[in-house]
Amino acid sequence: MPAHSFAAGAELRIAQAIPMQAITGEYTDDPLFRDADPDVRLQPDHATLRLAPWASQPRAMVIHDCFDLDGTPCQFAPRTVLRNVVERYAALGLTPVVAPEIEFYLTAPNVDPNQPLTAPAVRGGRAEVGQSAYSLNMLNELAAFWDELRAALDVLGVQSDTWIHEMGVSQYEINLLHGDPVAVADQAFLFKYAAKEIALKHGMNAVFMAKPIAGQPGSSMHLHQSVVDAQGRNVFSGADGGDSARFRHYIGGLQRYLPEMMPLFAPFVNSYRRFVAGIQAPVNLQWGYDNRTAGLRVPVSGAAARRVENRIAGADANPYLAIAASLAAGLAGMEEELSSTAPLDGNCADLPHELPHDLLAATSRLTGSSAARRLLGDDFVTAFAAVKTLEYRHYMQEISAWERRYLLPQA
Repeated sequence: MPAHSFAAGAELRIAQAIPMQAITGEYTDDPLFRDADPDVRLQPDHATLRLAPWASQPRAMVIHDCFDLDGTPCQFAPRTVLRNVVERYAALGLTPVVAPEIEFYLTAPNVDPNQPLTAPAVRGGRAEVGQSAYSLNMLNELAAFWDELRAALDVLGVQSDTWIHEMGVSQYEINLLHGDPVAVADQAFLFKYAAKEIALKHGMNAVFMAKPIAGQPGSSMHLHQSVVDAQGRNVFSGADGGDSARFRHYIGGLQRYLPEMMPLFAPFVNSYRRFVAGIQAPVNLQWGYDNRTAGLRVPVSGAAARRVENRIAGADANPYLAIAASLAAGLAGMEEELSSTAPLDGNCADLPHELPHDLLAATSRLTGSSAARRLLGDDFVTAFAAVKTLEYRHYMQEISAWERRYLLPQA
């Protein structure tokens, strides 16, 4: 909209069903959405107003919240789902703190979706072949991209910490600083948006699929979580500086409820290709101290920084929904005083695969979960599950290269 219209307070509206649009652009026929498809109102959060640093002409952007016309927050809007969870903490005098680590690939342009993604060419004209994990050389080779992205994040108010080259060919990771869950989710969203826009300016794609390249590691969005009380004390630590009972209950809640909300952490058919043993991707919800084979890792830290790292979420997850689901599960664990399993030192990937194996199984479990409906909202779960079912049906209409390669000559 023109800047003068926004400054004058012009109202923005969209159709009610848009927050639940499928990735294919389609809409579910679930009866939860009224046939009339009425409007919902968008209300700007002026604290998020920023210049769009990738725009060729001066342009600004602002994140909006979504409300029904009677003023009720739209229960299908991801930011609302997260706010609802944070408010439940506030009612108990608690404040959750979150810090995400987001992995992604930089790839060459891909104009034909039937062809696999490849690494981009760099200054010498060659593409990386896999020798650069945790080194500086590929960061230097793509310095122009990183310099512009870092400048853009400063403009957008995205508070980043370290950057590294990850294990995959042209795979990278950024760590965002810990903070308020809604503000951090905003920053995660803006980071992904900025990375995609600026990569295109440099002749590349920034890819946040959970498993974009066969034979390469998947991309995750690890979520570090802690909880402080009204005095700013970390409730995960006891008076003696060790683990508190609340900490173990929080982990118990994650172990109990995350499997029922997997589509919030792994929202697409591709997401489940990431959960493969042997490359530090979790296959269950065991936990351990500084154990990267576990779905739930407790990093080494002092009492004030004690936290748990949820390693289940993929880079393709909606940050608002993934953070909301993780925080909701942990809070339920504390409220219900759920017990956690014992921490493990060994390779958790050697234990049974306990996570859903595909989107259909995960969505079915979400649909039937009374706990997910209680923690995230009944209408939201019904609508979200309907969208994921629609996407899975659409996916099943595709015929893959694997099927042509092996079934055509032998079936």
